[in-house]
Amino acid sequence: MNIKKIPQFIFSLTFLFLSASFSAFAQKNILTTPGTFSIGCNYWASHAGTHMWRDWKADVVEADFKQLSENGIKVLRVFPLWPDFQPIHRVYADEGKLKFISLGDDMPLPTTGVGRNGMSEKQLGHFKEMTVLASKYKLKLVVGLITGWMSGQLYVPPALEGKDILTDPESLMWQRKFVTTFIERFKDQESIVAWDFGNECNVMQKLDNSYQAYAWSSVISGAIRSADQTRPVISGMHSLKAGEWDAWRIKDQGELTDLLTTHPYSLWTPYASQAGINTMRTILHGAAETRLYSDLSGKPALLEETGVMGPMTGSETTKAAFARTALFSNWANECQGTLWWCAYDQLSFSFSPYNYSSVEGELGLIKEDRTPKPVLAEFKKFSSFIDKLPFKTLPTRKAEAVCILTEGQDQWPVAYSSFILAKQAGFDFEFQKANEELKDAKLYMLPSLKGIDPVFKGFWYKLLEKVKNGAALYLSMDDAYLPTLTEPLGIEISTNTLRSGDLQFTNTKLMTEQMNFAMPAVRKYEIISKNNLILGKEPDGNPAFIESNYGKGKIYFLTLPLEMNAISKAGSFDDGAYPYNKIYKKIAAPIIKDRIIQQENTSVGITEHYISESEAVVILINYNPKNTETELKLKDGWKISGSLYGETPKATKISINGNDALVLTCKR
Repeated sequence: MNIKKIPQFIFSLTFLFLSASFSAFAQKNILTTPGTFSIGCNYWASHAGTHMWRDWKADVVEADFKQLSENGIKVLRVFPLWPDFQPIHRVYADEGKLKFISLGDDMPLPTTGVGRNGMSEKQLGHFKEMTVLASKYKLKLVVGLITGWMSGQLYVPPALEGKDILTDPESLMWQRKFVTTFIERFKDQESIVAWDFGNECNVMQKLDNSYQAYAWSSVISGAIRSADQTRPVISGMHSLKAGEWDAWRIKDQGELTDLLTTHPYSLWTPYASQAGINTMRTILHGAAETRLYSDLSGKPALLEETGVMGPMTGSETTKAAFARTALFSNWANECQGTLWWCAYDQLSFSFSPYNYSSVEGELGLIKEDRTPKPVLAEFKKFSSFIDKLPFKTLPTRKAEAVCILTEGQDQWPVAYSSFILAKQAGFDFEFQKANEELKDAKLYMLPSLKGIDPVFKGFWYKLLEKVKNGAALYLSMDDAYLPTLTEPLGIEISTNTLRSGDLQFTNTKLMTEQMNFAMPAVRKYEIISKNNLILGKEPDGNPAFIESNYGKGKIYFLTLPLEMNAISKAGSFDDGAYPYNKIYKKIAAPIIKDRIIQQENTSVGITEHYISESEAVVILINYNPKNTETELKLKDGWKISGSLYGETPKATKISINGNDALVLTCKR
């Protein structure tokens, strides 16, 4: 037996035992209740950044909290820096043998009190002061427990330096002691609303597989639940993956926590930084990633960090426009809140990581001299808007389609691109993974399929059965192979060859929308059409976009990877620049026509939220910086009854300011 694996095994059993007893109280928490929306920021004290605990100044923290509270901030994510709160050192004897662990005072750990677990009574006292101040200013705290990574630097107790932080048994032991000791001390503090694993702990060590990530997560989750079963466990991770063979997986965090987290920054996320921060591609990043996490995990998800990485990415005015639009977008798309990174600028600090991390200094809502930035005004305005709404929770958005992600493809860019194209077309969907229980929908989408076995045969047959019963199915191809494809489509593939250039696409007369574009496609499928409609073709007449009847439903087959190509190309989602969204308008035409409000402007995204069968909230967001006009077409029997944000339209033709929104109430 490998005794090094015993602690992980024991801690995993502890989690499995305790998770069953998680109380209903946490499910009613403001961060996890569906439809709630928390507004806040990540917090380090304005005078010291990551040195706030070693340079504790309660008066500065109070001034910070007062200023943040007065400006609409409701939730703070805070960080008990690991080596400050658990300052354990190793004391060696002859021949380098470990003699004992100390608190840095050359004495063995105490046998009583928090010191026996390596914890600092002094720093716990400072944290207590902070929780009291938070209560005074009505701020709720999300506590990042194992804060061993922050702003580009690794922070671990001296006794653990050089170890594999996430897999070494001794490291796991000390982390568990940290978590249980800390929570036992503070679980009665009313200002604390949730326990976060820690800040992006998946950066503290590169792992080989998902089993290691699962084991570490179960240790920390089990430790939290053993000490407090009344608050939700929050992931705190970023850059999770949907693939079966990735180390840090969305579904694993969903199994082990109550709330997943995204940290969407365009600078760090693939395919997100091609456009201006105040444009549709960049703004929808947060909602797309957060919905992906939530849909695939079955748990709510929170934008736990977001922001703009310094003055080289945009002016203060542009950042404010980004924040305003992102707040409406994240709210409309059922994200659980938005927390900015971070409260205060950290430009003047001369210590690491601020002395080498060039993008960390000017990310605050407030300057170092306490001058609020325009972004803070947007947070305050939106916070006031949420407070004055006639309902406490926003009803679930209407999502008529399911976007299925498959193995073999690069799942994030395909998901991101599909989300944007659907917004431009005027409908919404849920994500799901292939080969899992099939959600019910009117439209199923298999975008940019790639690989020899993207779906299992049984799952494919279930999809076809849905189509037979009246659903629509859309497939776009990126060199993939599917079972029984040609028979349901009513075609033959004469040859399948490597393509030497781009596919030149032109719509036929059967498409009312004009489309002409060139796009890379790996394979050329020479198609013999039998009993179907040709919606798009190549210059030689070869079908490129096909509509086929199958039972009571329809199958749409596109012979190029529309989504992967669109997300890879700068300008793909600019208003009027490319016609890619017209493909989505075609495949979703029946569900779009069933919407309360339809409109054609691709800069404007719409979500619908039914309060009852006869009353709904409709949110229209202009995702681009220019003022725009659009014509509203209301479903028969419905009328606009009022506005919760913006002026109530007096006619069907309306205008929406750049990077702004209109929140309407509709009745029938």
